[in-house]
Amino acid sequence: MSNDVTTARPVRILLAEDQPLLRSGFRMVLSSESDLDIVAEAGDGLEAVELSRRLLPDVVLMDIRMPRMDGMAATRAIVAARLPVRVLILTTFDLDEYVVGALRAGARGFLTKDVPAEDLLSAIRTVAAGGAVVAPRILNRLLDRFAAALPDPAATPPKALGTLTEREREVLVHVARGLSNGEIARALSVSETTIKTHVGHVLTKLGLRDRVQAVVLAYESGLVRPRP
Repeated sequence: MSNDVTTARPVRILLAEDQPLLRSGFRMVLSSESDLDIVAEAGDGLEAVELSRRLLPDVVLMDIRMPRMDGMAATRAIVAARLPVRVLILTTFDLDEYVVGALRAGARGFLTKDVPAEDLLSAIRTVAAGGAVVAPRILNRLLDRFAAALPDPAATPPKALGTLTEREREVLVHVARGLSNGEIARALSVSETTIKTHVGHVLTKLGLRDRVQAVVLAYESGLVRPRP
């Protein structure tokens, strides 16, 4: 008697990095995961766009500084073509202008190359599932820097915030402060699965697409204030 077991399709990844040695390192990390599949590698942004059009990977792991076409221009081209492809920026440089430029270009995540392997793997899976990921220290720094441009915290908070339970508001505050699900779970002494459920409820009730939008709303509404 055969076992009728259905396994999920691996996340298909295009690795865009101009330095062969770094590509080799990323390939070694990603290839060790059974649910991740590197379908192609690109040595520059133009090649990344061409391979994205032809292969339609789930996620492009995109460097910023590359020859012929940089990562931001490549991201804009992929997004403009309306391909079912999500871009996760992975760069040596966490300069604010790179982060803002990448997110405006349509990237779904921004991490630096010194990210721990487990965080990189988690980010790829999150982006592939439709979420967004920005390294907490980068996100917090950006929010602090551009706090003056945010709406007046004294303004009337969105009515949707009133639909959140006390625990959901607490989770939203922790998300806005850049904590991961695991860190929030430890802070609140609950399981990570419970936190994932709360985050899902928060996004649904507030009509938000991902954690990045949740962070912005928390700051705009005054639920969380930028650090001095």
